[in-house]
Amino acid sequence: MMRLSDKVILFDPWPRSAPVIFAGDMQRRFEQLGRVVGIEESAHGKLAPDLIEATLPDVLAIVGQTDLDAARLARAPHLTALINVEGNFAQNVDYTECFRRGIQVLSIAPVFAQPVAEMALGLALDLARGISRGDRLMREGREQYGLAGNRDAFLLRGATVGFIGCGNLGRALMPLLEPFRPRLLIHDPWLPDSLVRELGGEPVSLEDALREPRIVFALAGVTEQNRGLLNRGRLE
Repeated sequence: MMRLSDKVILFDPWPRSAPVIFAGDMQRRFEQLGRVVGIEESAHGKLAPDLIEATLPDVLAIVGQTDLDAARLARAPHLTALINVEGNFAQNVDYTECFRRGIQVLSIAPVFAQPVAEMALGLALDLARGISRGDRLMREGREQYGLAGNRDAFLLRGATVGFIGCGNLGRALMPLLEPFRPRLLIHDPWLPDSLVRELGGEPVSLEDALREPRIVFALAGVTEQNRGLLNRGRLE
């Protein structure tokens, strides 16, 4: 059985830092999990490559977004978990090799999805009801009232809404949209149609997700594979 003192954890959270990640006594509890390398050094930015390389042979878990290609992973034979604290899956890790070796890749994205989903709903309501536009017109002394002031407004209730991607963020946004009873058109090539229907949406092509809805939420993370997905041609 591995002793607590044998557990080496590399703390490499840049661009975040310990004060941003830990609250109360959480840092003290974290440091009790084993021998943590990088707490002090991370306060000054990215960890030095030499420190990372020296830690790899004994590291059990990495907290952060450390560059980990296949060669570097090979130098970390005991690595069992990679915990991303930025909230994305940057393309600086060989995820295929992690999967092959059974290295758990975890992310705080589900936590970040909650406030981002609320912001997305707020922006949708703003666009539907012309809130920001009305504010600007009032400040300029050109506000209108009644029908004239709502000529371009529309209801989110019962609207057809498009999702491009339905991962953590999409699933956090869905409950917020439920009171409006929208028709959800979801394009996500990573999800089987049966799961999309189970979530309450209709699986559609990218073209249909853009063509029919009045509001489209672009919720997919940027990868090398989908870069430029929403180009001028598709948006027009």
